[in-house]
Amino acid sequence: MVNSDQRRRKLAREKFERQQQRRSAARRKTRRRNVIMASALAVVLAAGAAAYASAGLAGGADEDDRAAAAPTKAPDPCGKPAKGSPSKETWKKEPTMTVDTSASYAVKLGTTCGPIELKLDARKAPHTVNSFAFLAGRGYFDHSKCHRLVDDGIHVLQCGDPTGTGQGTPGYTIPDENLKDPRIKGNVYPAGTVAMANRYDGKSDKTRDSGGSQFFLVYQDSQLPPNYTPFGTITGGMDVLRKIAKAGSSADTATNNTAPNATVVINRATVTKS
Repeated sequence: MVNSDQRRRKLAREKFERQQQRRSAARRKTRRRNVIMASALAVVLAAGAAAYASAGLAGGADEDDRAAAAPTKAPDPCGKPAKGSPSKETWKKEPTMTVDTSASYAVKLGTTCGPIELKLDARKAPHTVNSFAFLAGRGYFDHSKCHRLVDDGIHVLQCGDPTGTGQGTPGYTIPDENLKDPRIKGNVYPAGTVAMANRYDGKSDKTRDSGGSQFFLVYQDSQLPPNYTPFGTITGGMDVLRKIAKAGSSADTATNNTAPNATVVINRATVTKS
């Protein structure tokens, strides 16, 4: 027969398990949403929907939250960055359209972790590809950190911000494109997708067309709302991305990012037309 003390302990244990499940679900939801957002929205989330996560990571949380938020650590699999400084250049408006929509564009990201190669689709996403080629040609991506890694719920590495904070922009925005790409089935961005980050909040059309320079590389099928311009595919370097993911990530309370533990820096980005 169960006495009252045993019943109290059983109820307390069940309550604790429910709390842990809710906390874990909240953290996964916040990470999934924050990873794709560029700077302004991420800051808003820190004060709103992500308040729970930021409070838990900032110090003031209970012991269970601190343990759950502990970073996953593994040896850094990457080399030292090449000498040079990230770009500080910005522009007042989107670059003039010079992209050839009948051509194919290849990208090589020479990173500290190994080369990553992309193929861009100028026909389906002309503004995005034109902007990417322009920025690469101006050295905008060179010496920049890939500042965000998410390996829980979705599986992406986010790059393209010379400030390394998720707050940088080239000074202009580009329109959303190719949101009905048939490859995005069931709201799943398949492994190998290259897509743009943006500040769309899921509610107001005023936050549409807010992409800039930040892009993300999908290294494993990831379920996301179809709000992010897919503009290319990864043609080489999936092993590099898996190596980066294996090293894990750590919470950065200053920027509300989950930064890769690996030292992921784009030493040089080049775009060639073929």
